[in-house]
Amino acid sequence: MRKLLFFLLIITAIQVNAQTDEFHLPSVISDHAVFQQSSEVKLWGWSPSVWTVKVVGSWNPSDTVYAIPGRDCNWEAMIKTPKAGGPYSIRFYGYQNKLVREIDDVVFGEVWLCSGQSNMEFKTQWNIANTKSTLIPRSNKEIRFFHVPDAYNNYPQKDCVGEWQVCDEKTAADFSCVGYYFGRKLNEELNVPVGMIGSYWGGTAIQPWMPKESFRKDTSLNTVAERILPKWTPVAQSVMFNAMINPVAKYKIAGVLWYQGEANAVDRKGSTEKSDDYGRLFSSMIYGWREAFHTDFPFYFVQIAPWNGYENLDGALLREQQNLTLSVPRTGMVVVGDLVQDVKNLHPGGKQEIANRLANVALKEQYGKGDIQPYFPRFANLKINGNKAIVTVASIGKLSYTEKGIKNFQIAGENRIFYPAKASLVKDGSIVLIAKEVKNPVAVRYCFTNDGVPNLFDVNKLPLVPFRTDNW
Repeated sequence: MRKLLFFLLIITAIQVNAQTDEFHLPSVISDHAVFQQSSEVKLWGWSPSVWTVKVVGSWNPSDTVYAIPGRDCNWEAMIKTPKAGGPYSIRFYGYQNKLVREIDDVVFGEVWLCSGQSNMEFKTQWNIANTKSTLIPRSNKEIRFFHVPDAYNNYPQKDCVGEWQVCDEKTAADFSCVGYYFGRKLNEELNVPVGMIGSYWGGTAIQPWMPKESFRKDTSLNTVAERILPKWTPVAQSVMFNAMINPVAKYKIAGVLWYQGEANAVDRKGSTEKSDDYGRLFSSMIYGWREAFHTDFPFYFVQIAPWNGYENLDGALLREQQNLTLSVPRTGMVVVGDLVQDVKNLHPGGKQEIANRLANVALKEQYGKGDIQPYFPRFANLKINGNKAIVTVASIGKLSYTEKGIKNFQIAGENRIFYPAKASLVKDGSIVLIAKEVKNPVAVRYCFTNDGVPNLFDVNKLPLVPFRTDNW
């Protein structure tokens, strides 16, 4: 009898282990995960098609969800999530109601995806070394990170390598500085857990981050995609979207942070890429990501900083294209030119302030924090009075400037030659510009150079957005 009982126990263990081996979850659904609160989120995975997968969340065990795998062994299930909090667990049952997986230490809060190239990839530990920051990362169980490693593929991938990690001094130091401080500020202001998914790769252009569908919808973008010059990172269209974004596209997120553009400005050297190509690519990418995630999430991005390594006006033109992308609904842009201390450095410090500016936009637009003012002063109107060009701006309060005078204004006459302008603030808040070389001005530019650092600010110490009034 004992031998028979032992034999049955061995058979049962083998069956359970076999089921466990046959059941798979994507990496992003794992221990320590952060799921979007007060929502309906998708869980998915792979199991034999003869199973019925049962999903039970510890926050509401009576709300059991069932999923039937398809003939391709893929299954999906939608679960309702509670208000922010945790930790909880999620159990998955397989054939004959056997427990096949349990993920623990799950919390609910706000989930954001941060992506782009090296300025987004710039790790917190690098920023501390670069700026001698006193904002040292600290442990916080309510902040979690999921990093998608560098990868590329010609075909959309269903999974990636990675794991959720709880924020401590080590994990925060190894994550995107902008991503970490954004999550930290949201956690402090909203008092909810925050999950940051980091998918970034230094030196990358925008074309590889775009889904194939974007190029199918606008076939003219295929020609633009081919113009990017060969480089150390992949340049083929969609290959990084396939491997680094598509694997998490089913995961419910609150929004996206984007810090990229330098590579597209640099790689226009000697190419036939037009100055307006980036705007078309960028807008198409935003729509493409929203379609892939099946969510009209907010998309907030950083305007590239001044740098003297660009040729011609490539940096200024790309910043202009980013600014024009604000015509896409539910987008927001932060200006960071004033944070640059060395225009020879493509990776400016001040990443904490960049993150705070992004967080302020999110707190205002996404979370309704009425006491926050995240909007940057902008050009409003140009009036010509004799040899004077008079600029008015839309700003919070009157502008002020740092240093000894206002810098980086230019004016031009009908000959389209721009000269440095002397700028003066008047009592009504407008800016009067004159240049002895221009008797009859017709156009004005502000920080419309590759390395122009703004020094005009509103009462919230936010810099005036670079602009030009011409389209030459």
